[in-house]
Amino acid sequence: MKFLLAQINPVVGDLEGNAKKILYIASKANSISTDFVLTPELSLWGYPANDLLLKKNLIKNQYQILDKLALDIHEKYGNLSITVGIAELINDSFFPNLYNSIALLESGEWKIIARKIILPTYEVFDEKRYFRSEEKVSVLVKKIKNKTWRLGFTICEDLWVNKNIEGRGIHKKNPIVDLKKKKVDILVNLSASPYTFKKLELRSKVSSFAAKYLQVPLIYVNQIGANDNLIFDGNSFVLDKKGSKIKQLKSFAEDLSTWEIEQTKPEINKSEDSEISSIFDALVLGVRDYAKKCGFKTALIGLSGGIDSAIVSAIATAALGSNNVYCVSMPSKWSSSHSKSDAKDLARRLNINFDSIPIENLMTSFEESFLKTLDFKMAEITNQNIQSRIRGTLLMALANQEKHLLLSTGNKSELAVGYCTLYGDMNGGLSVIGDLYKTNVFKLCNWLDSKDSINHRKSYQLDTQVNLIGDNIRNKPPSAELGPDQFDTDCLPPYSVLDNILKGIIEEKKDLKQLEKDGFKKELILKIITLIKKAEFKRKQAPPILKLSSQSLGSDWRVPIAISY
Repeated sequence: MKFLLAQINPVVGDLEGNAKKILYIASKANSISTDFVLTPELSLWGYPANDLLLKKNLIKNQYQILDKLALDIHEKYGNLSITVGIAELINDSFFPNLYNSIALLESGEWKIIARKIILPTYEVFDEKRYFRSEEKVSVLVKKIKNKTWRLGFTICEDLWVNKNIEGRGIHKKNPIVDLKKKKVDILVNLSASPYTFKKLELRSKVSSFAAKYLQVPLIYVNQIGANDNLIFDGNSFVLDKKGSKIKQLKSFAEDLSTWEIEQTKPEINKSEDSEISSIFDALVLGVRDYAKKCGFKTALIGLSGGIDSAIVSAIATAALGSNNVYCVSMPSKWSSSHSKSDAKDLARRLNINFDSIPIENLMTSFEESFLKTLDFKMAEITNQNIQSRIRGTLLMALANQEKHLLLSTGNKSELAVGYCTLYGDMNGGLSVIGDLYKTNVFKLCNWLDSKDSINHRKSYQLDTQVNLIGDNIRNKPPSAELGPDQFDTDCLPPYSVLDNILKGIIEEKKDLKQLEKDGFKKELILKIITLIKKAEFKRKQAPPILKLSSQSLGSDWRVPIAISY
């Protein structure tokens, strides 16, 4: 039996467009005599479709599109079999009234062959809002070339049932154990599994366990692309019955690849990817897809001469091309000469569009207006925030006028403790590095300026002859430059300390006593906890944050604003 693994990038809600993509894949499969095509979870909808699944007209359209797709495939490509992920309507009076299902299209018709059993409700996932859980595992009996095969189908989370690997505890149901009794020949998992740090390693472990437990080959097909804050990395693969990888599809790119069940010899291209390079790839894909799917062709960035706006500019350049990136420096009287020159030099190295709009006169106008009309002299923090909001207003005006996507440049450390200005530097349509702590921003910039990134820079058409970020930017002490001789450490601990405390609180959910055992002082811990709580109202108004970690401060951070604990 010859499979085609179709690692595709659907657009959420574009049922017709996604169907056309699947039809195109069918043409490719037919040209190479494929027996069975596998597409990812909810491939007709794109994942996650969220409340679009509650629109009755879309559910109705889905069935019409599915009928037509099945006929088109049969008329053009004969007896080709292809799986499509759909939202299956349940005709009863209960809610939710959908299954997350897999339809098999063949012979001009379609039928449901699998339904998702384990519905995730952690991090960004909220599938029980939309779907009902299936009770039984799914086995498709398929006759190919005079041989009968038993294919066990699972959907994404149905595979993640090993608490010793994925760490979320025991599920009430275990599809992998149940499939053992069904004596399947092949295990298939169709997924829409987002990228997070070390996710590929965990996927490989849970998949290897399942293959070895069932003693069958495993085919894993994952979605790629970015949808809002989620980034899907692809990385589909095939394992043999011993749990060893024998085929690996591309990372962060659409890919089609065939596998025949008789093929047991490994066919894997050596990869130079590392975790740090994968972060860069993920963010590039996140920016590129967000812009494309939202209808933006160009991006705008406020370029300060600091490290955060520098790495965001590099990511945007890799994602959209240098001609489509516009940067603006907005120096005030507190801006150092090296920051102004560093911003200009960075734009030159990236070959992006660059302008400078000094804001000193605007600041003077604000100060004079407040004094004359209200006899109001701005305090230090108010003065600093006004500077940031002037810059934010200028950027929003330019983005509005030129139809740019404004990219926010704040990092996770700043967003966590509120070291950012609402309606100022937080302005934007997308937060690119809002899930990267400051220390990781430095690591990413150091990697980008190292020889280790050469192949990546080539692939993104970035200059390989110079240090893109530059020594000046990478080595200067972090500063918002909103006051005289200002540095971040004036009000925050060093980022090497702050980030470890933040990670303990945010990702690891540690309490005060646990953090004290880790060696941090009680007064500092309490200060950081207070800052996190006070900044909650800001985060609720932040742009979407590209998710990289198990706990971003975006849609998977659901802490109330008005709290006391």
